[in-house]
Amino acid sequence: MSLQTSSTDKVEVIRQQQALPCSYIDAQGREVPITEEMIQSACADLEKKLVKPARQG
Repeated sequence: MSLQTSSTDKVEVIRQQQALPCSYIDAQGREVPITEEMIQSACADLEKKLVKPARQG
């Protein structure tokens, strides 16, 4: 059994109301809200950089 999953596997997503707003402080000292689109974009970028482990054996 592998702990790795294929990028084609489907995972059910349950969205919940955001209880507290999340934000970060940018280089100019402004508070910038973190949106779901920002998180989705970051995850997509990471997935593009995913390297599959070499097969052993």
